[in-house]
Amino acid sequence: MNFCLSSLNCFSFSSSSSESFSNHSEQDSQTLRNLHAFLYDELKIATDGFRSSNKIGEGGFGSVYKGRLKDGRTVAVKVLSVESKQGDREFMSEIVSLSNISHANLVKLLGGCIDGPSRILVYEYMENNSLAQVLLGGEKIRANLSWKSRKEIALGIAQALAYIHEEVKPHIVHRDIKLSNILLDQNFTPKISDFGLSRLFSENVTHLSTGVAGTLGYLAPEYAVSGHLTRKSDVYSFGVLLLEIVSGRTAIDFDVELGEFFLVEKAWEMYKSNQLLQLVDPVLKGSISSGQEVVHFLKVGLLCVQEKCGLRPYMSKAFKMMCDGIDMDDLQISKPGLITSIMDVKIGNRRSSSPSFTRMLSPQLQTR
Repeated sequence: MNFCLSSLNCFSFSSSSSESFSNHSEQDSQTLRNLHAFLYDELKIATDGFRSSNKIGEGGFGSVYKGRLKDGRTVAVKVLSVESKQGDREFMSEIVSLSNISHANLVKLLGGCIDGPSRILVYEYMENNSLAQVLLGGEKIRANLSWKSRKEIALGIAQALAYIHEEVKPHIVHRDIKLSNILLDQNFTPKISDFGLSRLFSENVTHLSTGVAGTLGYLAPEYAVSGHLTRKSDVYSFGVLLLEIVSGRTAIDFDVELGEFFLVEKAWEMYKSNQLLQLVDPVLKGSISSGQEVVHFLKVGLLCVQEKCGLRPYMSKAFKMMCDGIDMDDLQISKPGLITSIMDVKIGNRRSSSPSFTRMLSPQLQTR
């Protein structure tokens, strides 16, 4: 089954490859036709045979390798796990979401490869890896991110989410916004990556009923317990991410005195006692002229994680609030929602009894 005449420009499948895609729509097939197809051997050479020393990332989806193409371009090569039952769906979700959109704060998909059971995606290479590596790399590494840099990173992520939520048609909900899915280029410009769990929303659709997928600590509570996915689900995840960026802590963190705790709960307690400034990452002291702006960003983060999803701002509004620095003293922030146990998460028609749903527990959530 050939989708085009030349495999140099678009996908051409063998019968074994096309069988697993037989249930995809004609629209999906057209998307594949328009995507540049890399040859498997071309990518094997580029990564030195997918050598372990070239591996720059790993997760539930598979592994990512640094590679160098014949034309001199350095790329990131994501090899989806053959064992993953979600492999084909994540492969198509990534392609459908990224192939026809472009934004300075979204990672650029350069093409892909289908060879027998292999599913490979090729992206622009990000020199500074992920935001997780920087924020979780210890105080010396975190100190490289000044408040100015963190502010720009937060604003870039907000702009990209506003773009896919509100400007792109159909709208896109990412479903797995977290530190490890924010990549940083040589100038520390943030790029949202990994759209394997993303879902498309038509203009007249307010929510989708779907299986719960994501990462504990970032899951919007209403989505986790009901499976009703909205754009506000991403807004919640962004709120958690914003708290992480400012505090230098992770969504689920550890303290000698507190033990394991959730950052959202900690931020809420400090907000109620008017001590939010104490949550700011200590390594930022030298790069902050006034605590007012960083506290303002923390408050925006708390607005985004409110329990009632209708009270959370849309991403364009959250971006505007961060840019304008509007006075939030008179703005009522209500209690945040939080899923603290996988037992509370809905899988299919039941509550979870195990952490088996897609990408629930991420390595980045382990304590430092």
